[in-house]
Amino acid sequence: MDGNGRWAKKRHLPHVVGHQRGVEAVRTLVRAARGMGLEALTLYAFSTENWRRPEDEVSALMGLLKRFILSDLEEFVANNVKLRIIGDYRALAGDIVCLIDDALARTAHNDGTTLVIALNYGSQDEIARAAAKAAAKGAITPAAIEAELDTAGLPPLDLLIRTSGEVRLSNFLLWQAAYAEMWFTDVLWPDFTPAHLAEALTSFSNRERRYGGR
Repeated sequence: MDGNGRWAKKRHLPHVVGHQRGVEAVRTLVRAARGMGLEALTLYAFSTENWRRPEDEVSALMGLLKRFILSDLEEFVANNVKLRIIGDYRALAGDIVCLIDDALARTAHNDGTTLVIALNYGSQDEIARAAAKAAAKGAITPAAIEAELDTAGLPPLDLLIRTSGEVRLSNFLLWQAAYAEMWFTDVLWPDFTPAHLAEALTSFSNRERRYGGR
């Protein structure tokens, strides 16, 4: 979900306003995903590298995360959305961890769309942790590593979308993206709408997936 800062800069607004509009885009997309029949939707909210950003921006992002959970949890519960977190969210502030734990518990038995939020997540770190866990249990094989990934138990990654004109993975779901289709757009995240998501899904549906075969 890239482009919040550039969206704000283009409008001569503080970065935090871009992030606020980005949260609104998340809210709209999550609601649309249910109607589109998506089994799982994964959003890269905060990376392990994002700690390098200015302290006030990090603080604002954490505040937005808290408000998002507090304001939307009841809607998740009512609409059968299951929340899942990937990344080391327990390294966040204690009050945020408590909010997340409560949200996970209250949506644990929902079986509609799974909303996966990547928090304090970095794919290289995830793979290293998974490999260490696999090695502690026995032989290191692709299947053994995959079983220890943060995404274990989730459906395979089919489509990876990146906004704002960036054409790279940025340490996101590197293992899972091995055979995923990719869709890039110049649209900045705060302007990304369900219509853009539908466009990406239409593109995906027209592709032939060969997984290395012919």
